[in-house]
Amino acid sequence: RSLLDLWRMRRAVAAWGEKLDVFYFPADYTYFPVSTPARVIVTKHDMTDRRMPELLFPNWKSRLFWDAKIRLAMRRSDMIFTVSETSRRDIIDAFRLPGECVRVVADAVDPSFVPAARGTERTAILAKYGIRDDERFVLYVGGISPHKNLETLILAFERWSRTNAKLDVSLILVGDYAADVFHSSFNALQGLIATHSLGASVRFPGFVPDADLRHFYSAADCLVLPSFYEGFGLPVLEAMACGTAVIASNAGALPEVVADAGLLFDPHLPDELAECLGRVLSDESLRLELVERGKLRSRQFTWEASARVAIEAFEQLAR
Repeated sequence: RSLLDLWRMRRAVAAWGEKLDVFYFPADYTYFPVSTPARVIVTKHDMTDRRMPELLFPNWKSRLFWDAKIRLAMRRSDMIFTVSETSRRDIIDAFRLPGECVRVVADAVDPSFVPAARGTERTAILAKYGIRDDERFVLYVGGISPHKNLETLILAFERWSRTNAKLDVSLILVGDYAADVFHSSFNALQGLIATHSLGASVRFPGFVPDADLRHFYSAADCLVLPSFYEGFGLPVLEAMACGTAVIASNAGALPEVVADAGLLFDPHLPDELAECLGRVLSDESLRLELVERGKLRSRQFTWEASARVAIEAFEQLAR
């Protein structure tokens, strides 16, 4: 946001004066300095900005501005929310905060993410993005930033497909590659795809709204989230809720969220991911077992439970 934007929002909050009890920022990137006696809560979803800033920010100016804003947000907050125990530990260590000041309010799956049966609706929605209804594909959903580690996914897919060409499986990378405010690896990925002659197999449909996304999840053979670091990894839960087998890296909070409901791999080892792809794409009994485990796992995360934790914190600070 521009400095003028921040000043206008600060004035709008100040106008409420003593009427405010608690002011809540639902994400650290929405934070701006506020002038109010109200207690302040900021949600910081993860520590990617501290762990691997060179993979997140396009230049040093944006990195310095972000770092200054986050330091101010942490100093001004009376409580920090985050979305996993992994992120909680990382935040406490990085900012040297008392443990009681950082609480986990976990992410959860929107009720719209349910399995979409094969039929005319799914066929029409997939066709909008150039995907055949009978097409087998591996799915990725998320940002197209370097820390998402899509290079490893593409290399692993190439190595698997080299010895399994008869299976005719595509790789679909869903994410907004045109308007992402963070550093993008889209051009580098296109170069990697061209180098390995994967242009016919790897596709970028761009941003996909939730109403269509559940059809992607339901039609995919599996979802892969290969990130170097995740504070939570919501796409794995969305995929599980839609009845999709999950493969994820063993980095950040992903093992915590996935538990035993998916296959895990080292994000630095394409061969390890290629092996996981081979297991899921060729072993139908394993895939179905992961599907059932995933459905059970996704039900353990609900917005109602998260809302109760948040409300309890709001009331505590207001008192």
